[in-house]
Amino acid sequence: MITFSVNGKKAKADVAPDTPLLWVLRDTLGMTGTKFGCGQGLCGACTVHLDGQPVRSCSTPVSAAAGKKVTTIEAMSASPTGKAVQAAWIMHDVPQCGYCQSGQIMSAVALLEAKPKPTNADIDAAMSGNICRCGTYQRIRAAIHTAAESKTKGA
Repeated sequence: MITFSVNGKKAKADVAPDTPLLWVLRDTLGMTGTKFGCGQGLCGACTVHLDGQPVRSCSTPVSAAAGKKVTTIEAMSASPTGKAVQAAWIMHDVPQCGYCQSGQIMSAVALLEAKPKPTNADIDAAMSGNICRCGTYQRIRAAIHTAAESKTKGA
């Protein structure tokens, strides 16, 4: 039995320790906001936060989450940074197909938590592991800048 916190609530998973965190979140806990993309940690669709750091849940064994805090896209509206990012995503019409968006948002929130006023280079570096098949990278960058501005204004 592996015990950890998910979005502030205690979670238990009776699975093999090498089971990918993604499948525990989706199949065991029913949290389907985190998406499966490549299964190799390359596309970023499965990004969640593990103790505040963005990780690829498809390649992170659930044993790595034991005793730690996992945050998923389902909790982003409860965070001031998450709210700012989601509002900016809507303002800039970022999603097209939408499949990568939960991972994109999770990476953007982690960036803004670490660097409240990121440069274009900071954004490009932080988001480089997130692939958008629709190519909305310019809108993603603009949305991150907007979210950063709204946070500094106290919105």
